[in-house]
Amino acid sequence: MSLRTHLPVLAFCLMFASSVCAAPVRPDDMEKLLMERGLLQRFSDVGHSVGNKASEMVVSAMGFLGVPYRRGGTSLETGFDCSGFVRAMVEQTVGRLLPRTADEQAAATQVIDKNELQPGDLVFFNTLRRAFSHVGIYVGDNKFIHSPKPGAEIRVEDMRIGYWQTRFNGARRIDGGNPAP
Repeated sequence: MSLRTHLPVLAFCLMFASSVCAAPVRPDDMEKLLMERGLLQRFSDVGHSVGNKASEMVVSAMGFLGVPYRRGGTSLETGFDCSGFVRAMVEQTVGRLLPRTADEQAAATQVIDKNELQPGDLVFFNTLRRAFSHVGIYVGDNKFIHSPKPGAEIRVEDMRIGYWQTRFNGARRIDGGNPAP
């Protein structure tokens, strides 16, 4: 864990420590002190319990970059197709079981406007001459992560590229219903 991960909380600790210690505390010394007292782990635990599930999904999805596409694939061992990847990430991080196909996932999630997209939302595209034939996870800054096609690997792409821009079908948000068993 990096000191930068929890700068706001640690900045407060630095101010507090400086006010109660005889000499000012350097950031490196503060991190060491916090680790020795187990406080750094506590900050991490609080961050995880309060953290946004959608952000966790994006971070988790990034861990799968480079995993190969496989039609019908639903696991790290077999590889993923687009909807198998999204389904696995949602189940793993949000605890909700989505349907298996991209069009069913679109129907099972809440419609949002493209300008409302937030990391963790789902983005859908018409790649097979039918609506909602491809799905990915929005990561922010007009980019999404997905398992694109045979011979490719899970990767991040920009939705502003002509190919994706002309095929964009819609955006959806995952609600809290239908938890995974």
